[in-house]
Amino acid sequence: MAILIHPKKQETAILVGVTTQKQTEKQTEEYLDELAFLAETAGAKTVKIYTQKLETPHVKTFVGTGKFIEICQYAEMHEVDTIIFDEELSPSQLRNIEKAAKCKILDRTTLILDIFAARAQTAAASTQVELAQYQYLLPRLTGLWTHLERQRGGIGMRGPGEKEIETDRRIIRDKISLLKKQLKKIDRQKAVQRQNRKALVRASLVGYTNAGKSTLMNLLSKSDIFAENKLFATLDTTVRKVVIENLPFLMSDTVGFIRKLPHHLVESFKSTLDEVREADILIHVVDISHYNFEEQLETVQKTLAEIGAGEKKQILVFNKIDAFSYTKKEDDDLTPSTRENVSLEEFQKTWFAKENTLCVFISAKKKQNIERLKSILYKEIRAIHQERYPYNSFLY
Repeated sequence: MAILIHPKKQETAILVGVTTQKQTEKQTEEYLDELAFLAETAGAKTVKIYTQKLETPHVKTFVGTGKFIEICQYAEMHEVDTIIFDEELSPSQLRNIEKAAKCKILDRTTLILDIFAARAQTAAASTQVELAQYQYLLPRLTGLWTHLERQRGGIGMRGPGEKEIETDRRIIRDKISLLKKQLKKIDRQKAVQRQNRKALVRASLVGYTNAGKSTLMNLLSKSDIFAENKLFATLDTTVRKVVIENLPFLMSDTVGFIRKLPHHLVESFKSTLDEVREADILIHVVDISHYNFEEQLETVQKTLAEIGAGEKKQILVFNKIDAFSYTKKEDDDLTPSTRENVSLEEFQKTWFAKENTLCVFISAKKKQNIERLKSILYKEIRAIHQERYPYNSFLY
């Protein structure tokens, strides 16, 4: 007799955001779009989005009492699995919301940590993510134990909490201390590896998550690094040797940045970000087809400054030109607007091309204008190599 295996039901989620004095309605909408993409990456389907205008998030329930009751009622009526808030909830907010809601509660930080936990492949990445999870968990122990006793699986439940419900603060602190020691050991090993690679010029790919860094890495290094249209597809730093004409150099592909990146992750991933800090030149990949690519570019620049790499020389690579289009409005008001693509020549006349001397427009997926990028890379890497090894200039 055949055994029927029912497919696992996809989790459903409600997203909640607040428009404050520091954030416009347009920004709230954009952040919630990104939160929906994060939820999709984690495996959840967004069924409803709630927003509210407040001077600051409500100290007890993030949103106002009336809106919170409305959200809880909708979640119960439609049997929603998870409510996700677009900010990091305080321990007291989490406890209050948990008491009233009859489903799983996550915030943006928990969701990102969960995606990282699912994507971590190496011992280094797993240790870094676990450390960030415990650091996030420590101040929330009182509320979370009640939350975790329900033993729900799925999104937001990967990691230490599900396995160690009886863990107290002392054990958590001991675990954090142990993980930090393990990371120091990993850091020393990575430092030795980087020291051994000093003979070659090092370039590091940086950019917002899902900008196409891994696709470009595969193209330039002729390797096969995992790449897909999801956030944080790359978590572990990968280093490959690249040769352009007769010039070899090392290229690293690092974890993508994102707005509101949890502080715990930045701290625990310091060793991974050392590849960026110690690089000779940064290749900043920007998804120009994204409607808000300028803010993404600014987010990456701010994050680079935070980790001490803001002053490094950069090549700006505007990727996905094949997917970029703009709305063309006809003179006749009765004619509907159309979407039109932009030619490479038009891109090169734009303000961001004129303001950035080291700037190139490409499509890594369609292999458009890659020779131009290689030419810029060759020139810049060669200049660094000649400065470092002036007596080897005959190689060129």
